[in-house]
Amino acid sequence: MSSAAAPGSAGPTRTQRALFQPIGDEGRATLVERRIAEAILGGVLRAGDRLPSELELGRTLGVAPVTVREALQSLRSRGLVVTRRGRGGGSFVAATADPIRYAERALAATSRLALRDMLVHYGTVTAGCIRLAAERADPREARQLAIRLKRADAADLAGWRHLFDDLQIELAALSQSARLTREQIRLQLELSPYLALLDTDPEWRSTSYQLMSALIETIADDRPADAPEAFERMLDATAQVLIERQSVLSRSARRAVEPAAGSSDVSSSPEEER
Repeated sequence: MSSAAAPGSAGPTRTQRALFQPIGDEGRATLVERRIAEAILGGVLRAGDRLPSELELGRTLGVAPVTVREALQSLRSRGLVVTRRGRGGGSFVAATADPIRYAERALAATSRLALRDMLVHYGTVTAGCIRLAAERADPREARQLAIRLKRADAADLAGWRHLFDDLQIELAALSQSARLTREQIRLQLELSPYLALLDTDPEWRSTSYQLMSALIETIADDRPADAPEAFERMLDATAQVLIERQSVLSRSARRAVEPAAGSSDVSSSPEEER
């Protein structure tokens, strides 16, 4: 699986490994395509990253190689994947794949109700992970996470999002609950594209850095009673900014499809509130 590692890294991250978990009996080309597309446009796989071979993808995803081949063909037609022949060839993430544009379209198409529901689910699972991590983790493990956080490069947006996703998953792993950690990985993959969109704001990057640092410190300093509150502050801040961004993008998307004239109704639609 080293072929899926981000450039310059020692190996695949937890989020990248989660991408290639088996799909199951209902695995079809569309499901394979969707999983890989979400990983590319969500920033889990970067431009230039090499995908595993068709045989390896088929084996790890639990589908036939012909299914993988069909999915890759669709991804190529969408401009997300390029295939090179010969020595050193294979399928690679296309340089034209744009995670930010994908996140803007996806967030604009998401209702406020669905977004809030996603955040509630994410918050419930993550809060459980944090509570257990604060009780069970060795503070030395959390200190290693704090060291990694201090190395964050705010100028590298893709690297920034990879680091923060990994830190959140590592915190979940400190809970010593395999079930919760697996669910955290799944939810992190789902939410990551939207968080990457927020990362484009320098002020938000500074705020999220401080909030993550405060959360990790509660575990590193062996203050388990303070960890849940630190996470709640981080979740509340994230939810507020994300919902505000969704509202702006949703209004812009509606204006783009409204007739240029003949409509004076500018009130919010019921769908925006839902």
